[in-house]
Amino acid sequence: MAAAADIVNRYESKYIIPRSLVAEIREYVRPFCEPDPHTRGDPPEYIITTLQLETPSYALHYAKEDEMDARFKMRVRTYGEIGSAPIFAEIKAKFQRTIVKARACVPFNAWNEALIFGSRIPPIFKNKKQEIDFLKFRRVVWETGARPETLVRYTRESYIGVVDDYVRITFDRKLQYQRTDSWTDFGRSGVWRGMDSCTAQGFGLPYSGVVLEVKTYNTVPSWVLELVKRFNLCRSGNCKYSTAIWREGAFGGYPGTNFAQQAMLSAI
Repeated sequence: MAAAADIVNRYESKYIIPRSLVAEIREYVRPFCEPDPHTRGDPPEYIITTLQLETPSYALHYAKEDEMDARFKMRVRTYGEIGSAPIFAEIKAKFQRTIVKARACVPFNAWNEALIFGSRIPPIFKNKKQEIDFLKFRRVVWETGARPETLVRYTRESYIGVVDDYVRITFDRKLQYQRTDSWTDFGRSGVWRGMDSCTAQGFGLPYSGVVLEVKTYNTVPSWVLELVKRFNLCRSGNCKYSTAIWREGAFGGYPGTNFAQQAMLSAI
């Protein structure tokens, strides 16, 4: 069971918007937000590289495709130039609208396959909660047989709310992916393929879109509601990992039908 502090009831919505709309929305949110302190430049951005893990039956991908009420994803994430930031081993579960997230920070040089499958855990965690979250991550890897499947990389422009308890506005662009079976390469020896064209995103839009994401607690501020109304935004599910799987299907064939989702989801 997750600790109460790990359970976040929040509103998360994604919208695929034309690039021309980014500047207008950026200006609209300016009175309510400030740049994420982890970003650099103008606009405030950073690069995210995520290693997505998957089960042999592609249970995690199909759980998202089928919009199951209870589902989770396993990912290993880092930021900026590879090697310049720690690794974050994450399990992000969704139970209807409740988000349960376990996230362990691992020094980049300590991250390797032996850390996942070895018998000894080195003293690398800042506190007990970090170690517990990592042990949970390891357990789910062991129980589901999850392995590296796909890398996803993109540039995120990020803003944090300053007048509300919690608001986050992000714009994701330059979406890329590559297949991998490595726990540690993070794309340094592979070839990245774009997945932010109108055909790759698969929404039937006449433009290559930017992924706008709005996150708040369940009580949505009025200015966020006005943002959606003013710019005529329509919610659109956008899982970057599943987009990569669909995109790769054009090259190497799409994974077969999965019949093991419920069994995999029971692991958490």
